[in-house]
Amino acid sequence: MASEEIRNPLTDDLLTPKNAAFIIIDYQPIQVSSIRSMPRDELVFNIVSTSRAAVHNGLPVIHSTVNVETGRNKPPIAELQEVLGHLPTYDRTSINSWEDTEFKKAVKATGRKKLIMTALWTEACLTFPALDAIREGFDVYVPVDAVGGTSVAAHEAALRRMEQAGVKLISRVQMYCELQRDWAREETVPGFMEVFESADGFNPEKANEAANA
Repeated sequence: MASEEIRNPLTDDLLTPKNAAFIIIDYQPIQVSSIRSMPRDELVFNIVSTSRAAVHNGLPVIHSTVNVETGRNKPPIAELQEVLGHLPTYDRTSINSWEDTEFKKAVKATGRKKLIMTALWTEACLTFPALDAIREGFDVYVPVDAVGGTSVAAHEAALRRMEQAGVKLISRVQMYCELQRDWAREETVPGFMEVFESADGFNPEKANEAANA
């Protein structure tokens, strides 16, 4: 039993804490309440845990909102604020965040070419910046179970459009495992254990511990 030496985290073709940035856009109350592609409680669980994984692994996080400063919309949901509230937010009026100069400047300032991108809705605030980022040479990864649309059809059609343009579709668990890669990387194992958490509250690791207690 022996793991290979850790690859260069900057040049690794897979996602690493050193070559990726996490982008999160518009998880605000009105957008969350309009989701019809998956149960809203599950969506909130997934995006909060995905955000926590990004913070735990030290990824640069670019958090954007729409229309908070204009008063037309409210700040992000409280569950996310508990995880990301210590970070700056980039408020916009543009539906396409890539057309906001401060947002795009912040993304480029991370120096990362691999962008793990999440947004509500899939068909608008995710698709548009994802397509623009691809055109500018970024690799875009979308955790499909942490994003949502106004209908299943709208969500699925948007995913197909992005995938056809080169966006890589992943899941929140795939993201956790790709960033961790090896149980021998002890420093991040405690946070990585959240990979066993699920929206329905079942955790096989904790259930096993309880059974053996």
